[in-house]
Amino acid sequence: MTSSTADWRWDEIADALAAGVAAASAEVELEQAVRGLDARLELELHPVLREGLRGAGYGVAAEVRFPRDRGLRRRSEGVRCDMVVTPGGRPLADPEAQLGLFVPADAVALVDAAWLEVKVVAQHNERGPNRAYAAALQRPVWKDIAKLAADPHILHGAAVLVLFTADAAIAGHDLDVWSSGASVRGLRLQPREQRSVAIGDRLGNRLCTVAVFPLERGPA
Repeated sequence: MTSSTADWRWDEIADALAAGVAAASAEVELEQAVRGLDARLELELHPVLREGLRGAGYGVAAEVRFPRDRGLRRRSEGVRCDMVVTPGGRPLADPEAQLGLFVPADAVALVDAAWLEVKVVAQHNERGPNRAYAAALQRPVWKDIAKLAADPHILHGAAVLVLFTADAAIAGHDLDVWSSGASVRGLRLQPREQRSVAIGDRLGNRLCTVAVFPLERGPA
């Protein structure tokens, strides 16, 4: 397996993501917007999370091709990761760059970056209780963790679950259930970092919970 000298603080990543949500929620309330964060599509929330990370001093690249797919001929081919984070706002190295192109001296190698797969799920949506809530929280996120684990060049990966729920008890219970399901499927995870942000109640959701589940690497 490729080695890495990076030492990621997942608690600080969770803090930054939650700060992005808190800032965006404050803007929604200041504007007295009709639609809250919980009514946005998942891709509409990615910029909110990226801004939180950048505000904390990280570099962030979106939709980056997984290292194992770098051998594919076309850049449009291959599976992509939602966000790849680098320390100190540094750029991400591009092993596919053509010879002779300028490469920043402080670029971060792919193996040293933090790879984040994001899933956003709301207990209530604009049609009422979300009937797909439990299903959306389970298999798709387990699949994201499995993708990260299957790439030997990703040593620092995590699933980021953003839950909009009525209260903290529901979020905590559902995250516990998800963790147990991941363990049963042989997905090895470190203890999660969890943060909560109160949001305005427009649909029945009063809390946004950001949970970071880091991938566990090394001997079982």
